Amino acid sequence: MRVLIVEDNPTICQMMHRIVSPLAEAVYECADGAQALTAYQTHQPDVVLMDIALGAADGITATRRIRAAAPTARIIIVTMYDEPDLREAAQAAGACGYVLKENLLEVRQWLAQQ
Repeated sequence: MRVLIVEDNPTICQMMHRIVSPLAEAVYECADGAQALTAYQTHQPDVVLMDIALGAADGITATRRIRAAAPTARIIIVTMYDEPDLREAAQAAGACGYVLKENLLEVRQWLAQQ
């Protein structure tokens, strides 16, 4: 499995990398939602782990862009925001999962089921 992490916080990115690397043959990283589509097209990951609060383009917008270009892309939002309107926006953008950063181990469980 190939995983793309889109996360602008280096510490969180490292934690996510450690969590998913035992299940992944390759882990790629990108720090900005504006670069996420290019990173997706370059690496063709099986799963994208997408933060919401990013620099030039937020994770919801980046999710929408990736899904428009690759309708079968699997994107899991990984965020600290537990708000119903953000969950709905993520789902509307095409995300297939929503995990809170305080529960990062859920990402591993989700990936293990794939």
